[in-house]
This record gives sequence, C-alpha cells and structure tokens, in this order.
Amino acid sequence: MAKLKLRGKELRKIGYEEGKIIGLAINVVYEHFRREPHEWALKMLEQVRLRPEAFREVEGWERIAKELLGEQEITAQGGQYKLEQKAQDFPMFGEEQIEIGAKDQMFTAMRLPVTVQGALMPDAHQGYGLPIGGVLATENSVIPYGVGVDIGCRMCLSLYDIPTQRLIGEKDKFKNMLGEHSRFGFESFERPMDDPIFSRDEFKYVKIARENRDKAYKQIGSSGGGNHFVEFGIARLTDENNEFGLPLGEYLAVLSHSGSRGMGAKIAQHYTKIAMQKCRLPKEARHLAWLTLDSEAGHEYWAAMNLAGDYASACHDHIHRRLSKALGEKPLARIENHHNFAWKEKLANGKEVIVHRKGATPAGKGVLGIIPGSMTAPGFIVRGKGNFQSLQSASHGAGRLMSRSQAKRSLTGSEVKKYLAQQGVTLIGGGLDEAPMAYKDIHTVMANQRDLVDVLGEFYPKIVRMAGDS
Repeated sequence: MAKLKLRGKELRKIGYEEGKIIGLAINVVYEHFRREPHEWALKMLEQVRLRPEAFREVEGWERIAKELLGEQEITAQGGQYKLEQKAQDFPMFGEEQIEIGAKDQMFTAMRLPVTVQGALMPDAHQGYGLPIGGVLATENSVIPYGVGVDIGCRMCLSLYDIPTQRLIGEKDKFKNMLGEHSRFGFESFERPMDDPIFSRDEFKYVKIARENRDKAYKQIGSSGGGNHFVEFGIARLTDENNEFGLPLGEYLAVLSHSGSRGMGAKIAQHYTKIAMQKCRLPKEARHLAWLTLDSEAGHEYWAAMNLAGDYASACHDHIHRRLSKALGEKPLARIENHHNFAWKEKLANGKEVIVHRKGATPAGKGVLGIIPGSMTAPGFIVRGKGNFQSLQSASHGAGRLMSRSQAKRSLTGSEVKKYLAQQGVTLIGGGLDEAPMAYKDIHTVMANQRDLVDVLGEFYPKIVRMAGDS
C-alpha cells in the first residue's frame, strides 16, 4: 500500500486557511489515519472543516475540530489557550446603567473555554479580569482574578435596642467610639485580640498563608483603605416577617465593610501569577487565567481562599465585639454576607460549577444580605429570591459612577463637606474618591434587581469612619 502523503495545497483547495491548522491537520492524519486511502482522508478533512462542531468528540478528529472552533483542550497541566470565537449569552440587569468597559470585560469572560454561565449585576463597573459586579460559573476551575484581590470582602450589620436619637444628642461620644475601636489602612491595634482562626491547618501547610500569618495577626480587627468603612446609623425594618423576629421600626445599628487585609492580597497576587504562568491566554483575557481544582495549585488556592474569607469574617467579628462592648449592649441581630469569593454550587439543571462573585452578593433563596448605597444614601437589608438567571446573585452596592481618579479631578473637598452636612452625615477620614457623588443612584440599582432580592429594611449612615485623617 502506498504511503499516505498530504500536501498543504490540497488542504487549501478544500478550504483550509494558511497557517497552523494545515500543519495540525496533516499531523493528525499521519498520527491516526496513515493507513487509510488518500482520497478518504481528504474527504474526511473536508467534512471536519465544514462541520467542526460535529467532530468535537470524535476520536482522532477532535483536535482539528476544536482548533477550527477556536477552542483548546483543557488540561490540568496548563498550556496555551484560545478563546471561543463567540461569547455565550448572559443577562445584564440594569444594562442601560452599566458602562461599556464592564460589558466588554464580561463578553471576554464569556468566551473562556471553561465558562458555563454568567451574569452582570446592576452596579457593575470595570475592574481587572472579571468586572466588578460580574458573576461567572466555570467548570472544575477557579479564576483568582475572578475572585479579586480583597478575598472574602464582606458586609456586617448589628442591630441594637438603643434609642436612635442618641446618635444626634451624643454624637461626639459615638465619634470617639469609632476612633478608639476601629483601625484602617496601615493602622492596627497595639494589642490585637486572639482568634481561633490562627490555629487553622492552612497556616501550617499553605506556604503563602504561613508567610503572612504574623501580619494577619497584627491586622485582625482592622479595616482596609479605599471604600472600607465602619459606621453608626439607623436601621429601619419594613418587613414584619423578618427573620430576626423583631418588630417594625428603627434600631441603632453598626455597619462594617472590609475584607481579608494584607494576607488576602498576597494570596491573590501569588496564585494569579501561578495561574497566568500555567494558563496562557490572549492579551485581553490574561487576567482571567484559571487553575483547575484537581491541580495542586488549584487545590492550594481553594484552601487559601477559604482561609482568607474566614479571616475577613473574624475581622468583622472583632470590630463588632469591640463596639458592642463599648455600647454596653448585646446586638439583637447580626447579618453578614461576602463577595469577592468563589463557591461550589449547582445550576438549575443540577450541574455542579464554581460560581465566582466579584463584587456581587449571594442571593440564594432565603439568603440574607446587606447592599450598601453610599455614605449619604441608604443601604438595604435583603433576602435572596434564588433567581438562577443571575446565578442566585445580586449587586454588592450602588457601584461607581466615577472612577477614583475622575472623582479626585472633578470634586472638591468643600462641596463634599457641604453635601455631607446637608444630609446630616458626619465623616471621619475618607477621600474625594469615596464621595457620595462618585456612586450610582442606589434606588435605580435596587429597582433593576427586584427579581433578585426582597427588601426587609433600610440602613441610613449617620457617623462614618474610613481610612484617612479625621
């Protein structure tokens, strides 16, 4: 039998384009079908070119089919990957209020070969990798930048049976409480409280966590810079069927927003670098590099991510315990939820996936959460409806209307100070980049997610502390 010989010009004649695909096709035929007749091989190659989707799972031809479809086989060892030629469809809640940069980033994420489903929340704006407000379900893979740098960043709200009028009549007393019992940015407590989190095995077996344990100990109970805050305000319950069993009305409340501090950032940077080395993607998608969960690095990141999330929760617990002691009262109820995280969940069809919520609130059926507005706009206590179209998610806040640099260029300290005074809000610290005018209208955001959450109550900030000079 004559040896099968294929030439590039023959493949070009049946429609193959010049480049890598021709060499791949010839190699595949020689590897798997070299004993077959020449004409049969050409006819099969023509069929694969015409209908590549029909050959994606056909042994021998699948590599050519996937190359034609713009796909690449996914392996635990990593390698060079291509994006799908067409992005999967995804819902955008409040699309008219979402900037084009966030949409473009989400379209790129929906072209990843590991992507199963996605959604964009109404507070979405451009970030790195996955946009802030982006929710992405992937198969057997976790994207460090799909989680974000501030791993496990969260909200925590405590309600107290204390007359709300005291926030006005004893304003200086409450300001001093925030000054004494909260720390921001590079500040930390001289005597941090100990916590069971530091006995976790991850601090022994995950190198990056072990290296940052001492720093984490020093920073526990403190908050980051940027949009992180601790504030006193008035919570107003409006749903008589609330899960706390509390009567309708107003309650003095403490609301905090912070994440996993320096340790979380180090974990994110470390595993993002590993992911980008193992999973090489086109330039526009390079920050979406993933780690498969059955790889050593993926397993390590998953453990480190969960540790960072629990550490962030411990930080909030310390904040609220310190303020509770200062108030001399135990809270009537506490609500906590987090974002910048990945969860193992099931879709409506029962398929198990990894759901990344980068700046998005879990909103499974009956799940409680807090969605803040700005320092002069109300936040909302919510109960998830379990909408699978949004991957059981909702917004994590109002979302930025201006970038940080834009806010600093266009706003002045005097106009922000005047606006805060008009709204009856006292600010300790903070910068122009966190001015209320830099954020979207929270009422519009909430209107765009009526199908995602029910509102149980509202929270109105009154005394706000953020990073910066008082």
